[in-house]
Amino acid sequence: MSNFSVILKREYLTRVKKRSFLIITFLGPLFFAALMIAPSLMMMKSDSMEAKKTIAVLDETGWFDGKFESSDINTFIYTDINEDIDSLKKFVLEGIYDAALYIPATSLNVPTNAKLYSNKQIPMSLSSYIKSEMKQEVEHRKLLAHGIDPKIVKSVNTSINISTIRMDEEEGEKTSYAELESIIGLALAVIVYFVIFLFSNQVLRGVIEEKSNRIIEVIISSVKPFELMMGKIIGIALVGLTQFLLWIVLTIGIYLVANGIILGPEIMSPSGTVMTEEISQIVDTTQGQDIMLEVVSMIESINFKAILITFLFYFVFGFLLYAALFAAVGGMVDNETDSNQFVTILSMPLIVAIVCSTAMINNPDSGLGIWLSMIPFTSPVSMMIRIPFGVPYWQVVVSLLILVLTFVFITWIAAKIYRTGILMYGKKPNLKEIWKWLKY
Repeated sequence: MSNFSVILKREYLTRVKKRSFLIITFLGPLFFAALMIAPSLMMMKSDSMEAKKTIAVLDETGWFDGKFESSDINTFIYTDINEDIDSLKKFVLEGIYDAALYIPATSLNVPTNAKLYSNKQIPMSLSSYIKSEMKQEVEHRKLLAHGIDPKIVKSVNTSINISTIRMDEEEGEKTSYAELESIIGLALAVIVYFVIFLFSNQVLRGVIEEKSNRIIEVIISSVKPFELMMGKIIGIALVGLTQFLLWIVLTIGIYLVANGIILGPEIMSPSGTVMTEEISQIVDTTQGQDIMLEVVSMIESINFKAILITFLFYFVFGFLLYAALFAAVGGMVDNETDSNQFVTILSMPLIVAIVCSTAMINNPDSGLGIWLSMIPFTSPVSMMIRIPFGVPYWQVVVSLLILVLTFVFITWIAAKIYRTGILMYGKKPNLKEIWKWLKY
């Protein structure tokens, strides 16, 4: 077995067998699944536990008499127009009413303001409902005052739909959905961004730990620097990838099981198959069929095969590139505190890519997007943003080639720094000394 294989195996197995790795690997999915389930569960519980509110309405304008309809959670009680608002506020404080809606009269008699009094926080749904009803009624009366029938205005409201068609000599014409493509691209870019820094730090810590382990002085006497560094980077990288994949699989599994046990009965109840019947009724309608066809068309417009393949390549080699950079930093410093300033500098290219994501989403084929996709330190994020929109194959190939070659070159540099820096204790090297190390 080659030295590279021995080092890779050692780095991988020693870290996978650690208790901390096992604990984080299995507790992480529980945390992520809880984050996914908790909002829906809390919303369902809050809906079921939400007490019915009674709102007293004092409308001095007389415009909104009977306009606010009571529901299962809100009851509107219309008071006499001569009622005093101060007495209503007193009733609210005494608990007779949960809230008091006051619509004062204005000199022009066009009510555009209202006050909602309550001794507790008003739900956003309630204030939004009141605002919507008032807006609709005021607009309705303004149109009538100008001799315009509101029904005519409503009938002329037209929704314009513009389909973006992307033409390709090989694939022909294909409908493009920019909103969906931007969401997919940005989500993949964020995943790559966080995974790179989350697990590259493990490489940094691993290299720093080796400096405190004097046995490494024996190892480097019999192993080539490049083999040593390549084995460490890929070994620790595989640990990170293993943990990441386990997080995905376990999180999805826990979520599906918990969703079926906890949320499933709530979704179906209390009417059993009512939800299914409602969905089937929607699908049976023309509007429902149009929606289903639109969803299918959106899914078919995305080249998931190309996205998955390129994501895996940029995910792996982007990770390896930054792992090599962090390993080089680990070879120069003695502790994690000293490495913070270097980590900040190394993180800047990917931060620039994230900051420029809006511009790339707006124009994926711009010069900015192309250059950021070619620069190896920004391409893992930038290319992920552009891929869902469609990128010429030659750009992907050139970008990946530059990324791989840069990874190998950075690993060679990290090995040179590591071989000399591993023997340096208690001294912070400057650029002149690091240059000497590279020439050894």
